[in-house]
Formats: sequence, structure tokens, C-alpha cells
Amino acid sequence: MDLHYEIHGAGDETIVLLHGGGADMRTWQFIIPRLAANYRVIAFDGRGAGQSPAPVEPANYVEDVRMVLDHFGLEKAILVGHSIGGQIAVDFDLTYPERVSKLVLIACSVTGFRNAPDIEERFQRVLAAVPDVEKMTEFSLDFPSYDVVKASPHLELMTEMIRHNIKRWFDWKSGESVWPQPPAIERLNRLAAQTLLMIGTLDRPDLFPLAEQFGQLPNARLVWIDGADHMPMLTHPDEVSHTILQFLEE
Repeated sequence: MDLHYEIHGAGDETIVLLHGGGADMRTWQFIIPRLAANYRVIAFDGRGAGQSPAPVEPANYVEDVRMVLDHFGLEKAILVGHSIGGQIAVDFDLTYPERVSKLVLIACSVTGFRNAPDIEERFQRVLAAVPDVEKMTEFSLDFPSYDVVKASPHLELMTEMIRHNIKRWFDWKSGESVWPQPPAIERLNRLAAQTLLMIGTLDRPDLFPLAEQFGQLPNARLVWIDGADHMPMLTHPDEVSHTILQFLEE
């Protein structure tokens, strides 16, 4: 397997962590020790992020997760995904339902979801700053959904992660990606695994209706994290970890 990974802890069940866009496995550094006390935890850098190799063809992130499970001989695993990592986890469950024991989603979107116009405008502002890495980093952080983490002691970590992964983006040979069809937003009622979705009350408001949609699924639970933005793993690690462990132990 060519993806960079770390293994922590031990246990009969394995948790696989999927980080969000513009980030890498450092996202989980305050969560891993808590989960690893009871579970084997595998964290890896997604293709083109952290220390993993850049994509040379359209990336298939769902198949990358399958490769991770296959590499470690896992018939199934608990998937914990943040942001686009949660999007990947949802599509993985819809594609390989027999390989997911439980699903934990944090501040995630899904394929087929459309960003609000103001959010899309901010993404376009980042792209318009190419190739100025510092400007791209500044604009990437200029989202209201990062206000809490920017006011926290973790601003330096967040800035460094984004800067590092923007630099990595320039190494990509392909920026395209392959996703299962039809989009997950049309098939959420087919999610097989018991699902927990956590979202901060200060995250992007355009994600809230999607969160409520998850909350209405018969096998899903919606938990709001009061005072958290898009990065509750950094600013609210105790609450996030406790909620995950409580869900997994039921």
C-alpha cells in the first residue's frame, strides 16, 4: 500500500480515520489517544495529502479505503470520517455495506450535495489566488465555519496543515476524482451501518438541512456539538471522543 499511515492501540475492533480536505491525519491527534485506549486505530493520509503520494490519475477515494482494509486483512471496520472524509465513508458504505460495522460522520457532506453560493464563492476565491500559497492559505481559513478554531490555541496547527496540503496540491497530476453513481444524496436511506453524525452549532449553515436529513434516517443519530465549528476534533476533542465511544459501545 502506498498511502502513509499510522497504527495506534489494540483491540478486537478496528477504527479507520478519514480526514477532511486541506488537512491530513494530524486532524485526529487529540482524538486518537482516547479511541486507542479501547480500539485498534488506523489513521492515514489521503491520496495527495500529508505524506501520501499525489494522484497521477483521477483519484478513487472509495477504492483507496478498500485498499486500506484489504492491506490490513480487515473484513470490516468502523469508519470515522470528517468533512470529505465523511463523504468518502458514506459512499464506501453504500458500495461495500458488508465491510462497515459502524459509521461515524463529523461535519460531512455527501456526493450530490451542492454548496451554498457564498461557500462556493469562497472556494473560487482560493483557486483564483493560485499560485500564491500564502494567499491561498489565508483565503482557505477565511470561512465563518473556522472562526472557533481560529480563536483557539490550534490556529497554528490548522494553518500549517492547510499550507502544507496546498503545497502538496501543486504536485497532483490529476485533480479529478471518481465517485460511485448515483450520488449518495439520492441513496441515504440505503445506508447499511448504524450511523452517528456530529456537527457543530457554528458550522456552515448550509450543512444543517443535510444533518437533519441524516437525523431522520431510522439507523442514524444526529448529535449537535454546542459552540463548535467545522473542526470539533481540535476544539472539542473530549466531547467528540466521548460521543464516539458511547456510540460504539452501545
